[in-house]
Amino acid sequence: MSVAPTKLVCQAVWKLFGSGAERYLSAHAEPSDNELKQAGLVCAVRNVGLDVHEGEIFVIMGLSGSGKSTLVRCMSRLIEPTAGEILFNGENLLKANAKRMIEIRRHQMGMVFQHFALLPHLTVLGNVAFPLEIQGIDRARREARAAEMIELVGLAGREGFFPRELSGGQQQRVGIARSLAVEPELWFLDEPFSALDPLIRREMQDEFMRLQSVLKKTIVFITHDIDEAIRLADRIAIMKDGHVVQIGTPEEIVMAPADDYVAEFTRNVVKAKVIRVGSVMTELPGRPPNGGWGGDIAAAATIAETAPLFTDAVDTLRVLNEDGAPVGALRRTDVVDVMMRS
Repeated sequence: MSVAPTKLVCQAVWKLFGSGAERYLSAHAEPSDNELKQAGLVCAVRNVGLDVHEGEIFVIMGLSGSGKSTLVRCMSRLIEPTAGEILFNGENLLKANAKRMIEIRRHQMGMVFQHFALLPHLTVLGNVAFPLEIQGIDRARREARAAEMIELVGLAGREGFFPRELSGGQQQRVGIARSLAVEPELWFLDEPFSALDPLIRREMQDEFMRLQSVLKKTIVFITHDIDEAIRLADRIAIMKDGHVVQIGTPEEIVMAPADDYVAEFTRNVVKAKVIRVGSVMTELPGRPPNGGWGGDIAAAATIAETAPLFTDAVDTLRVLNEDGAPVGALRRTDVVDVMMRS
């Protein structure tokens, strides 16, 4: 499978808080935490390198204080990195002046945060249209665009409501619609669902995945919840103490953790919900098995999704790639082996 073009690249990104941070870092290539403490500096992001591909959901996760929110704010220069390079469509954002950064944020980046930050005096329509008003778009066009986004997130009919008249989940949908109104190339979401009740959170995850299937945005998504990361991510970066400890697909993170920290994070993950059919399928036989194929399954499907397909009459499924071409076979015994490991 071909890799999508790179949309965002971080190279050797550092963020130190404290007086003289830039000068200190230029004179000390890899300072330890103890050395930084002695210099009166606090390290929030340490020598991070990663790339985000076009159209993927790239999840950054870690515990509170791991540096994930600081890193994302460095990506958009809401916080100034101390050192490194951040390339967006090949342009080094750290060399862009303030005017250029405002233009990029207004026209090419969308942001959704944990706290909805809706304007209480504006209606749903007014809130969603607000960033377009900032861009100077005329009222008719911005309200038409806002109405499209409101319908997209499932709030049609509530255009005239005020934030106080909406539930938490509905308010977050307004925040999502508002960030999408500018048609961002790059979409940042910082723990957008963590303030919601578990049931509403699950509904919003479903809604998020539905939107992504339609919009195919490039997304950087922050969470501290491994289950949320596994469910949403194409790839995951796990952070600890400002470092990126491991980057990989959900399957790679769960099945081959880089260290004990990652292993502990993923210890309770049900492996059948992570392992893909393509990882356990066998070679496609020259002819159908006795009794024929029991059906078809996508190579990208999880083992948990396949289990209900193995009825008493079904022993083998044919595996198809993303183009619908047969690439292998999945047997009942393969599925049972994985389920036993879960």
